[in-house]
Amino acid sequence: MLVGTRLLLAFFLSTAGFAQYAVVLPAQAVELPKVIDGNTAAMWADGQLHIFHSTGVPTRSRGADQFQLGNTERVQFDSNEHKPVWFEAVWRDTDGTLFLWYHNEPGGVCKGNDLTLPRIGAAISYDNGKTVQDLGIVLESGDGPDCESKNGFFAGGHGDFSVIPDRENGFFYFFFTNYGGAAGEQGVATARMTFADRHQPGGAVKKYYQGTWEEPGRGGRMTPIYRAAGTWQESTTDSHWGPSVHWNTFLEKYVILMNHACCEPGWPQVGVYAAFNADLSNPGQWTVPWRILDIGDIAHKPGYYPQVLGLEEGGTDTLAGRVARLYVHGESHHEIVFLKETPTVTPTDPCDEGSGQICPEVRGPRPKL
Repeated sequence: MLVGTRLLLAFFLSTAGFAQYAVVLPAQAVELPKVIDGNTAAMWADGQLHIFHSTGVPTRSRGADQFQLGNTERVQFDSNEHKPVWFEAVWRDTDGTLFLWYHNEPGGVCKGNDLTLPRIGAAISYDNGKTVQDLGIVLESGDGPDCESKNGFFAGGHGDFSVIPDRENGFFYFFFTNYGGAAGEQGVATARMTFADRHQPGGAVKKYYQGTWEEPGRGGRMTPIYRAAGTWQESTTDSHWGPSVHWNTFLEKYVILMNHACCEPGWPQVGVYAAFNADLSNPGQWTVPWRILDIGDIAHKPGYYPQVLGLEEGGTDTLAGRVARLYVHGESHHEIVFLKETPTVTPTDPCDEGSGQICPEVRGPRPKL
């Protein structure tokens, strides 16, 4: 997979006869402040980059850019009911109001074990995230806990997610992992909320199911973008999870990065996967996931939580350009360079069906949802 000093990685569209590429280049290591267990949300305010990161207790760090972050402090979250909490997505309005979304893991779900049933909530801040007010749960499974689940962490539920507005600010789109319920509904799913409902999100989030956006965020059914090949009740789960989505200004497309757990106990990471879509309102247009980093190419283990942080002005985890830093679990050892045309060097195909990957040449184009 090594081509000289470069890792040359191919991303293939399933609905067109051409490829998009990204070259992943080794770079000087960068580490974000080390309280990270999930997607790191980022936004700019007052000339500084702010990031939100957590291991169940949310914190905020600030600095001139992603290479100069410090001033780490605990976020004052006013909810006692929805803790522990991980703030995994953020968006700053033009008037300075901050909208945040969190992953919550309630305790006491199953007698006799520590399995929990994650859910996703909304919050708001008027001081750039120093203090945050709870707006309540907006995405939650309608299936009860399966306390016999063998994955070691979750008895079902929704979590490990990202949120991004479309380019017209018509909707906020949620990309989350569904860890339970019917096998055909497990995997990476999507939901959306109108931009106008951001101040009062309760009941406003609608899940995507069988071609429409009508299922309630709390309790509704869903059609996954990427269905789990092996359910999360099994110890040998085979599924993408933990999506992180950004708008790429160079490609003029959305890019999703995901983990892939396969196919042994303990969620072993197969590698980091990427896919593309130009239209968030059409989930069927997401391309077949393509492995961009093998677990052997990730400098630290277990190698979860891939995402970008854009290098251009205003770059965040949801906005990046032709070149961005690629982070995995809060560490960056690579730049990722997006290309519109096939490079002159023929890439080594990283896809290995035996490793649990979804190989485009084996599976073909994705079926319509």
